Amino acid sequence: VGSLTKRVPFLKWPLVRGVVVLFEAMVLGIEALTYSANQAAGEEEEEKLTTREIVVTIGLALGLAILLFAVLPTAGAHLLQKIAPGSFVQNLIEGVFRIAIFLAYVLAIGRLADIRRVFQYHGAEHKVINAYEAGEELTVEKVQRHSTLHPRCGTSFLLIVMVISILLFSLLGEQVLWWRILSRVLLLPAVAGISYELVKLSGKYANVPLCSVLIAPGLWLQKLTTGPPDDGQVEVALAA
Repeated sequence: VGSLTKRVPFLKWPLVRGVVVLFEAMVLGIEALTYSANQAAGEEEEEKLTTREIVVTIGLALGLAILLFAVLPTAGAHLLQKIAPGSFVQNLIEGVFRIAIFLAYVLAIGRLADIRRVFQYHGAEHKVINAYEAGEELTVEKVQRHSTLHPRCGTSFLLIVMVISILLFSLLGEQVLWWRILSRVLLLPAVAGISYELVKLSGKYANVPLCSVLIAPGLWLQKLTTGPPDDGQVEVALAA
């Protein structure tokens, strides 16, 4: 799993590295999901996912994400501009809409048995990382004693993204609807870069009282996306 940052030094710069890491994580995740889907399909060649099917699936997923988390909250806040004038107030409403949609989405998919199992593996991953970073012996019994929550989790990152977007988009002032939506998509790398740095800092200074207060909402949110794993799931996480 080679990173571009090892070959291109400037990609390690703060604010830039976060965008690179997220892009690489997305590519790696897609490759892993494709491999998993093909394994589930079995040995039959005709049952395996084709490149075209993978591209269509990724395209639909990205389109749905932009619709749910960029277009809908932005359009919803824009419709309320007469009731709540001012760019900061509208961006605050937009941020509340975005967080509400995200929570509804997580709660909805969490009702699916397969996703609940994925969340248990997510919890197993956190337990192992917590044990590893504490210098604990990496056995199932000792790993199970650790928390399913972790300050550098992607769930916490998403919450930080939503908060940073409120502050950053407020600097743009009043906008027409089409540019308001487009600017959200174009500024995603900037939001992601800033959020990544904050996640790294929160992980480094998690025990500092002020920092622990700031990261608490992200940890609470992780209770929706992680679950207590069984021993078999912890074994898988240990191997990973």
